[in-house]
This record gives sequence, C-alpha cells and structure tokens, in this order.
Amino acid sequence: MPEIGQIPDAMRDAVDAAKRRVAELHAELPRWGLVAWTAGNVSERVSGEGEHPDVLVIKPSGVSYDDLDPDAMVVCDLNGELIEGGRSPSSDTAAHAYVYRHMPDVHGVVHTHSTYATAWAARGEEIPCVLTMMGDEFGGPIPVGPFAVIGDDSIGQGIVETLRDHRSTAVLMQNHGPFTIGATGRAAVKTAVLLEEVAKTVHVTRQLGEPIPIPQEKIDSLYRRYQTVYGQR
Repeated sequence: MPEIGQIPDAMRDAVDAAKRRVAELHAELPRWGLVAWTAGNVSERVSGEGEHPDVLVIKPSGVSYDDLDPDAMVVCDLNGELIEGGRSPSSDTAAHAYVYRHMPDVHGVVHTHSTYATAWAARGEEIPCVLTMMGDEFGGPIPVGPFAVIGDDSIGQGIVETLRDHRSTAVLMQNHGPFTIGATGRAAVKTAVLLEEVAKTVHVTRQLGEPIPIPQEKIDSLYRRYQTVYGQR
C-alpha cells in the first residue's frame, strides 16, 4: 500500500484537515439514521496546489463507523486510484471521482441507503415538490437517475447526467439509493439528511391522500429566497 508522504507537502495540511472533517461527517450518517452497518460514504475534494491535481478523501470499504477516525480515511486521485492509506477505498469511490472530474464546483459527495429515499429510488419515481422545504432546499422535485451497478464509473455518469442541469443537489439512483452533492462535504451531508426527511414526509402524505402541488412560480420564489436571504451571511 502507498506510504504516507506521497501527498505533496503543499497539500499536506489541507489533506489532513479534510481527513478530520470527513471522519466527523461520517459520524453524522448513523446519527441521523441514514445508514446501516457499513453502508454509505462521505467524500470531500481537496483542491490541488500549484501543479498538483485535486484529490479526494473518503472512507475505506467495509469498515465499521465506530472505527472511522481521521487515520482510517484514504486519499485517492480523481480517477479513483489510491494515493494514501492502508485500506481499500469505498466501493463507491469511482462514482465520487467521476462527479468531481465533471462537476468542478462540487467539493462534497454523500451516498446513503436511507429508508424512505431508497424506497422512492426502488420505485424509480421522483419525489414531487409538494413541500416548501423542498422548494427552499432543492428548487423542485428530487430527480431519478438511471439504473447502474457498482464496479466502474457508471453510477457517477448517471449522477452527473441527472444533476448537471438540475437545481437539485440530490438524485435517487434507480434501484440503488440517494446520492447528494454540495460545495462542501458538510453541505452534502445536510442535503442527505433533508432528503430523507422530505422523502418520508411525502410518502406519509400519500398515505393520507394526494398531495397538493406547489405552483412553479412559488417554487422559484422559495428557492431564490432560501439561497440568497436565509441564514447568516
């Protein structure tokens, strides 16, 4: 396995900081009930310095969440090849790497198998925008991505094809589960948490009757306000 030291000195501090953040962010997935056993993953892009290319930090494959400290994290290039770490990277690394190669503004990617969002994915059905919370956060419905299997970057291709021209920062990969993206790893985790919340709420609503759609102009207004005014600036 590659030894520590292959990361350029100019990037060492940034990579180590990303390892700490990504380890902490992985703890959020079981805390919010988004994963079971060792499923799911969080990654974060670390921008290159000078002539050095970007890299990504992600968890190793099949390791318990209780064992995911900063030293357990692995570092890969944006082709998904291991650069640093003593374990094999997550089986979803190729998908994360593809997203980073093709969506330069994305610096965080999360994959979970959260129950309600995955149930929508299993039906291959988008989640309709019937909640103001969805208008705020996602700017419309949660789209469905194509069926793809782990093993190459097919999942990443489906994520990029679905989200590249879409407001949503979440996609339901058919028969698989949700992926979320963000400007940071933390933003992508927040999206994963909110995605499961709206997936559950809309599912429960449908048990009671047909939800009331929100007009597109209202969705546009909600999204614009939330993205430019809400919170601390």
